[in-house]
Amino acid sequence: MTTDALITLAGLGLGALCIAFIALYALATLGDRKALAQSINLQASENDVIFLFEDETLVNATHAAHSVLARAADVGSDWSRLLSVILTRFPTIQSEISHLSDLGSLEIESKDGSTLLRAEWRNGYARLTLLDTDSMHNSQVNMDQHALIALEQELDTLRATTDLVPFLVWRELDDGTISWANAAYTAMADSTLEAGEIPIWPPKAIFDTQQLRTTNSGDFMRLNSILDPSGEKPYEVFPMSLDDGTLFTAMPAERTLAAERTLREFRQTLTKTFAHLTIGLAIFDKDRNLVLFNPALHDLTALPIEFLSMRPALTAFLDRLRDTKMMPEPKDYKSWRHEISALESAASIGTYEEIWSLHGGVTYRVTGRPHPDGAIAFLFENISAEMSLTRRFRSEIETSQAVFDSLNEAIAVFENDGTLLMANSAYKTLWGTDDTDNNKEVSVLDATRVWHAKCAPSPIWGDVRDFVGRIGERNEWESTTRLWDGRRVHCRFVPLANGQTLSGFTPEAIIERPPRRFTLQPDPSLAQM
Repeated sequence: MTTDALITLAGLGLGALCIAFIALYALATLGDRKALAQSINLQASENDVIFLFEDETLVNATHAAHSVLARAADVGSDWSRLLSVILTRFPTIQSEISHLSDLGSLEIESKDGSTLLRAEWRNGYARLTLLDTDSMHNSQVNMDQHALIALEQELDTLRATTDLVPFLVWRELDDGTISWANAAYTAMADSTLEAGEIPIWPPKAIFDTQQLRTTNSGDFMRLNSILDPSGEKPYEVFPMSLDDGTLFTAMPAERTLAAERTLREFRQTLTKTFAHLTIGLAIFDKDRNLVLFNPALHDLTALPIEFLSMRPALTAFLDRLRDTKMMPEPKDYKSWRHEISALESAASIGTYEEIWSLHGGVTYRVTGRPHPDGAIAFLFENISAEMSLTRRFRSEIETSQAVFDSLNEAIAVFENDGTLLMANSAYKTLWGTDDTDNNKEVSVLDATRVWHAKCAPSPIWGDVRDFVGRIGERNEWESTTRLWDGRRVHCRFVPLANGQTLSGFTPEAIIERPPRRFTLQPDPSLAQM
């Protein structure tokens, strides 16, 4: 065997020996650490709550400690899960536990003083023990198992409830540290983690809750998520003050924003529509403050825009109208206040409608209408032209009626359905009727009965009824009859537009003859006697 071969064999043997030694040392070390980690069970009773951590990994724990972790939030490492349970009671644990390796041991008392956390550093392991201070001073304290079961069931119910709600719920300590969060919050916070990154506790902050410090408990503020720089998905965040911090609730506001946007667009559409109306519009809310008006209201009432923009009360609005003489002047202030109350009451039930005749020949129609949620709306319409036209028509009608009444011929006009439309004074005098004055509906049958009763029997009255009700082409015709006083009456019947019929009657004039005068002549025969 050559020298090179001997050297090679010696090197291989030495390498194998080193590897074996290293393997034996590693096994011995791991066995010692495992034995050390498991030795906790040999030093604790069944009800002790003891955890053994290597960095953030739970190496060993008692049965009671595992029960505590079973109800922890399912986030990140074992250490994060434990923090989710005890951080509320030990808010300073994160800062204090970081010095454990230097101090060797430390004790942290809970905020309420009921629990003591004892931490020990043992060969690279952190041994944490939760101690009940009452039990430390009184060994006779026993746990009511029925009460414990009830509490555990209630805890399960509350956890399931908070994890199933479709909005974010979390609690923060006074320094802003998140001490508890529901599943929706942790899922949103963990959505930003990189692939393979382990979630931690406390989870990342989603909102800048410092903005809510000035918000009253129960009120809300609309905030953008820190995870959404674009601000396209805002939330409505509600803070609620607690003894040991603040409870926050956040709900998505997209639907609310969409509804507000739709309402805003609808209002803009209404505003544009109202801006082109010639009718003045004033809407008062349930507190009777002006909340909406259009430009026509300013044009009609001459009230300053500045005054209307100040949202005046209804009484102030009406007082201003009275001062500017844009409404009828009341007799006195007391009656004026009574009128305002009556006006408001009538408008709230939709029965208010009045005509305001103002100076200068201006006339307004003012209408009050109820609106949802106790609001009322007033409509101001300038009807001066309409009233002027109505007065002119009325004047023309009165003039035409006066001319009609001045005719000697008795005239009556019938509709196409045979209803008496109008008659002049000569007609009423001739036939002795006032039916057209008391709004009594008179038919051609009723009229011909009166005519027949006033005249000698004649066949023309039946012809008149047929002529009035005839549809199609008609021609004017005339006839003559005689009154019971012996006078002859000339009758004419003329078709008019729209199927109407004019009936004219001209009686003979009564010839008044002077009375005969008789002169007595003497009888000659008597004179000779």
